[in-house]
Amino acid sequence: MKVQTSNNPTLFNRLPIAEMSLLLTAFFWGTSYGITKEALVYTSVLAFIVIRFGLTSLLLMPFYWRQTRKGQTKDWKYALPTGAILLCIFLTETYGVYHTTASKAAFLISLCVLMTPFVEAITAKRWPSKNILGCALLSVVGVLLLTQKNIGWMVFNIGDYFILLAAFLRACMVVTTKVLLHGKRLSALCTTSLQANVVTLGALVIFFASDIKVTELFPTEWSFWLATFYLALFCTVFTLFAQNYGVKHTTPSRVALLTGSEPAFGALFAFVWLNESLTLIQMLGGGCILLATLMATKQKNTSVS
Repeated sequence: MKVQTSNNPTLFNRLPIAEMSLLLTAFFWGTSYGITKEALVYTSVLAFIVIRFGLTSLLLMPFYWRQTRKGQTKDWKYALPTGAILLCIFLTETYGVYHTTASKAAFLISLCVLMTPFVEAITAKRWPSKNILGCALLSVVGVLLLTQKNIGWMVFNIGDYFILLAAFLRACMVVTTKVLLHGKRLSALCTTSLQANVVTLGALVIFFASDIKVTELFPTEWSFWLATFYLALFCTVFTLFAQNYGVKHTTPSRVALLTGSEPAFGALFAFVWLNESLTLIQMLGGGCILLATLMATKQKNTSVS
């Protein structure tokens, strides 16, 4: 009796690999604000970015050269503009975290959830869908409830404005990545490596053009290096790879919505690791964000990989 096997990949295609990678990205990003603030106690913002992305470049270099030898990096130039945007994101975001609180930064950066559909609408020349707008609004309402204890959040300082600019640049980042890399033969890992190289070189140029002491590049505290390795490996290498992979396999708006759960994971990290308590309203806000995230994963994936 002949056993008939099926090569139908439908079941595999239904596995939300891109969505899960983006949720993990949100988790690691949620932990990054408090850890970044601790690392900035020992060095300057520019030195921190150079070290963090320098480590990232070194970690990814073997993978990039291996794919170069296979002829899979011929479209490398299309990733360079996204690296320039990423440099601007980390400059504004890190300066913002340095000058404001981690909870305010998490809320303000999540505004990219609302910004992305509109940036995408400009490039696609069509209005965002009602589902996308509804999920985005629900996510932002959740973040507002989650940070409700900060009564004076609307009193903006320079750090808050930096974070707002970073949120807009994040929206531009995912849309630009989607437009430039669509149909190109460049893996998510190679894209991440090229972006890290651009950020490292750009930050180095700015660093040496400033009056910052070179010793800032060599902190001696072990806690700094432990935090920086964590940020480089999990909050940079993995998250940028996951975001680049996600952008290729779903829409920019869904990327923003899924990574928009970042503040909820940040609150969970603060509760478990930093022993911070959550009010009922804050837990309700986290639930709204996770609900919006779940609704986003249930929507039809319209990507063209």
